[in-house]
Order: sequence, then structure tokens, then C-alpha cells
Amino acid sequence: MRKSILLTAASIGLLTMLGNAASPSPTPPMRKLEDLQLSAAQFKTVLALPKWEKTSQQVNLAVDKVIALANKRLDAVAALKPEEATFANTFQEMDMIGFEAHSVSNRIVWIKETSPDAKMREAATAAIKKFEDWDVSTDYREDVYKILQAFADTKPKGDDEDQHLIKDTLLGYKRAGLALPPEKRQRVEALRKELSSVGTDFDTNIANAAVPVKFTKAELEGVPDSVLETSGVKTGDDEYTIDTNVTFQALGVLENCVKESSRKKVYIARDNRARDKNIALIQRMVELRSEIALELGYKSWDDYQTEQRMAKNGATALKFLEDLKVGLQPKYDEELAEFKAIKAADKNSETPDVNIWDWRFCAEQLKKQKFQVDTEVLRSFFPYQKVLDGMFATYQRIFGIKIEAVALDYSWTNGVQLYYVSDAKTTAPLGLFYLDMFPREGKYNHFAQFGLIEGKLLPDGTYQRPTAALCCNFPPPRKDAPSLLSHDEVETLFHEFGHAMHTILTQAKYVRFSGTSVPQDFVEAPSQMLENWVWDKAVLDQFAADYKTKKKMPADILKKMKLAKYALAGTTYRRQLSFGITDLVLHGPHAPGEKLDVVAISNKILDDTFLRVDPSTAMVASFGHLNGYDGGYYGYAWADAIAADMATVFEKSPGGFLDKDAGMRMRNEIYAQGDARDVNISIEKFLGRPRSIQPFLETIGIKK
Repeated sequence: MRKSILLTAASIGLLTMLGNAASPSPTPPMRKLEDLQLSAAQFKTVLALPKWEKTSQQVNLAVDKVIALANKRLDAVAALKPEEATFANTFQEMDMIGFEAHSVSNRIVWIKETSPDAKMREAATAAIKKFEDWDVSTDYREDVYKILQAFADTKPKGDDEDQHLIKDTLLGYKRAGLALPPEKRQRVEALRKELSSVGTDFDTNIANAAVPVKFTKAELEGVPDSVLETSGVKTGDDEYTIDTNVTFQALGVLENCVKESSRKKVYIARDNRARDKNIALIQRMVELRSEIALELGYKSWDDYQTEQRMAKNGATALKFLEDLKVGLQPKYDEELAEFKAIKAADKNSETPDVNIWDWRFCAEQLKKQKFQVDTEVLRSFFPYQKVLDGMFATYQRIFGIKIEAVALDYSWTNGVQLYYVSDAKTTAPLGLFYLDMFPREGKYNHFAQFGLIEGKLLPDGTYQRPTAALCCNFPPPRKDAPSLLSHDEVETLFHEFGHAMHTILTQAKYVRFSGTSVPQDFVEAPSQMLENWVWDKAVLDQFAADYKTKKKMPADILKKMKLAKYALAGTTYRRQLSFGITDLVLHGPHAPGEKLDVVAISNKILDDTFLRVDPSTAMVASFGHLNGYDGGYYGYAWADAIAADMATVFEKSPGGFLDKDAGMRMRNEIYAQGDARDVNISIEKFLGRPRSIQPFLETIGIKK
């Protein structure tokens, strides 16, 4: 999930069917945006959709235009005389300039990640490089900085959020190196611009990676029809092509195929995505980050990144992960022993050891054999539209909101949906969100929430309500069945929509603190907490029913699913820790000019923390979180600890996970606040007590 992305391809056939399967049939008719905007005005709020560019020329023009306008406004700030400076024409104006500029860049990023037109994606990629290059340069406007600092030195009065804006804005200049001598400052600026450009290419290469693997039907024994019957997979009389850059296709083989050799082929292809182009890029990214950190006076990039986060430094973050790694060892060993027994009993096994291409298959077999949980069979309980409607009903109840479909005047592809969120009690508008939920060629291939228009108080006293978008890659509908989700995918949907709630329910005055603009090691916590909802019978009963028989999921199945989840906690977390440790080691202290072998380092950490990798692979080349979550991947585990603690508020409430009072506390104390106040204060106000790590340790099987 990045600053505006909240950090997992065959084109979709049967577009008419997809549109019908993915779109609800709302009653009454869909609301129109113009009517909603009129209503919003009565509440002194503004609703808006991005003004989508439809040609590559428009993409380029949009970025050029917003840069020119922003530069003009920055010049006006710099031209102020000290006696003319006010809070409104300095710090508030800077927040407004950032809001308007990033409202353009956010939608260009979305075009880059989701447009079905390759030329549009290429134009957007080039435009984003230009924008980010300019964005970095604004940190080095010494003329602007001087007037801001001069006004701050007058000790202006203001509420806590105003003071926070002043302090945070000035800290941003310091962290950019504006206090450095001119020569060093120019060096840091050049390095940051190069880093931004390299990172954009890194992401693009992952999205565009072509990694097909061909099989016969016999070689894919055990792979579910939901994968084999996907448009584009059957490519010959007895030929099936798995696109290992499409997550559900790759997992369909890794989790279910009984042929070990086929699992290995998919694993090797997937962990070599974008290898040819991205190894050099990630190598350069690590070098650039290290040099930037050293020039700025930090020991390392992870120290630089964590300075404004809850962990405060890289050593604290790494110790947190290493302690979890040691604590999980007994449970991890127990799980691997069970996997080994499964492997030994499998007549299709070609090697005695539990290899890295085996663990997902062994995990699925453990679920089936020990707990009678069949992930693929359970898909019948989770037809996409029913899950979506049930999730909406759940979040409407606990957060006191109303979600309605909105008529769509423009869509970049088939099947896109638009929704409106309002306060259920007052009818006050809260925001809008798009859903783009199925894979296609060239589309961002994971699951994420993107902020398109962020929330903020506008100069005229009205409030700009946010517009967000979910980008997902769920299995598309088939000829004889709707899109059917795995329970893991249901969990992912609840998680990503939690980010959308964080974006939409904000009440922060300034875009700098709005929605998900919180410390990165906290940003995942609210959404990770909401994953608990899909493990609760009362919640599941709202939507989990067999799409053919309409029977609800039996309580005993859910109980077995929970046991299976706990039984795999060691494996799941050790794998996640391997990624977090890799990230922190790559971005830890290094000697100036030191050349790191990023593949050797990352593969060794994966070997030591999880399972031995095949030496021919380079997972790090497609580890997309290394651009955006660099020095911050530990935040998933860190946030999990906070999420487990926050979940106890619902667990202990009279209404459980559907408790309205607990939900409104979360909305008001967590979502509405954003980073307008210290998140530690927000967490404790929600909990009603200091934080505890004990609920998390119990969840993953670490005993006192």
C-alpha cells in the first residue's frame, strides 16, 4: 500500500456476462451524481469525480498544466513579504497546492495501473515520471521555505492540527536536505529524482511481466475449473497456459495441483517475474536510498523512513521482527513436521523435503485432511456479488453509513461500478468510490485501494469529500457460474474496503493528514482488524450461502476453518517475516558506495527465515512493496499487533463484531482523525486503555 495506493493477465472475456454478473440490480434506480452534488452543497460539502483524461495527449497536457499552475502559486508564496504572511497564505496555501497537484497525479497513476489501452498506460507512466521529478524539486524551493520559516518564527496561534501542519511541513523540508550546503542539497535532489524514475519503471515492469507456463491437462491435475475455464487459459486441444503474473491463476496451481513438477514450474516462473529488467533497478534503488540517507545525516534508509513512524528507527523495527521469528520457531517446526508427513504420504511427491513450491499445497492438504476444510469447495459459499452486498451491509451497520450505487457517465473499461457513501443518520455526504474488480492485461495485478481525491477543508469553508477506488483481481465469472471467491479473497476484500473507509470517513482539515495519510506502520492496522469480520458467524450469515442451494455456511465448518487458520499461523507469519527482514536488511546501514548483491541477500534471508528458495529465482525482482513500502514492510506485522488489540473492543462488546457503538468509536477515533493527531492517542482513545501486544501473540501461537 503506497501513499495513494492501499501495498496483490489475461484479458477478461465474455464482457457482457461480466458486466451483468458484477453489477447489482439496485432498487430504486441508481442515484445520479448531479443530484448528489446538489444535496452535498446543502451540507457545505463538495462531491467530485476525477476529470478523466481519454487520450495520451490529454494525459501529458494535464500534468504540464497542473505543474505550471502550482509553480505560479508557489512563486506567489515566495514573493510574500514577512509582514504580509498569514497562516492562510503560507501553510494552508501549501496544503491546498499539494491537494490540487496530487488530485491530478492520483488519477494519472490510476490510468497507469488500470487503463486497458497500452498507449494510455505508457503516456501515464511518462507523465508520472515528469510529475514526480517536479514534486521532488518543490522540496528545494528555498525561497518558499524561507517565508514559511519566517512566519513560523512569529509563533502563530492555532489549534493542535494547525500547529501540527506547521511542524510537519517544516520537518519535510529538513528531511529533504534543505538545511544542507547547496552542493550537497543539489546532490540529494538529483538522487531523489533518479530514485523516483527508477521506482516507476520497477512497478511498470512487474505489471507488464509476461510469464506464461504451458501444461497439458494431466499436468494440472487437481487445479480447479475456476482456473482452467478462465478465458485465455485453454490455448490448444490439450494445452493450458497459466499466466503466473495473475495471482489467482498462479495460486490455483500452487495450492491445488498434485503434480509437484508443475507446482515448481509455476513457482520458478512467478518468482522470476521481471527479473531481466528489475534486478538492476532494485540494485540501483537500494544504492540510491543508502546514498540519500547518508547525505542527509542518517545511518541508513530504514532509519530515515522510520523517523516519522511508530517504530522511530530501523533497529527497533528489525528487533520486532527477529523476536517474532524466534518466538514462532516452535510452532513453525510443528507445522513443517505436519507438512513433511503430508508430503511423504503423497504418491505424486518427487522429493522428500517440503520445498518452497510445496508449502501452499501442503497447507491446503492439511486443511482438508485434518480439518476437512476444502478451500475450493468453500468457494460456493462466496459468490462475489453476495459477498460485496454483505460487506456493504456490515460496514453500513457498524459505521452508521449508507452505500448506494451511482449511475456511471464514464468508465475506462467494462464492469466498473461507482458508489456513494453518506451518513445514515444525517444523510450528510461522505464520499464516492469506484470498484474495478477483475483482472485484464496490463492491469495492476494485486489488490489495493487508491485515493483519487482526498478529503480536506477548502478555503471557502466547504469540505471536499473524498473519492477512492478499489483495484482487485478476483476470479472472473465463468459460463456456468458467477465469480466465486475463496475465503482468503473475501478477507482481502474486507481488508481493502477498510482502507476505502479510512479514506472516505476522514474529517481532517488538511490533506496532509487526511484518511490513510498516517504513519505507515499504522496504516494497515484498521484494515487488518476488519479481517476478523469474515471469521465471525453472525457476519458471515449475512452473505455466506451456497449459491446453488442457498444454505448458509454451517457453524462447524467455520470452526474448522478457524482451527486450520491457527494451525498455519507459524508458516504464514514466518513467510511474512522473511519479506520484512529482507526489506530492512537491504535498507539497513551500509558503507558509502557499497555494492550489494540484492538477489543473494534476499535469497539467503528467505532461506534462513522461511523455506529454501530455488537458486535460479529472484523473488526480490517482483517484490513490489520495495517501492512504496521500502524500509516499511515490517509495518504489516507491527500493524497486526495493533489490529489484534483493537479487535478486542468488538469481541468484548454486546453486539460483538456487529456492535454499533464500537463501530462508531472506530469511525470517530480512528478513521475520522487520520493523522490530525498522534495515532498513539487515537489508538488509546479507541481502546480506552494503553496498548497490549498479548492478543497478537496469542493469535499467532506465541506463549508467554
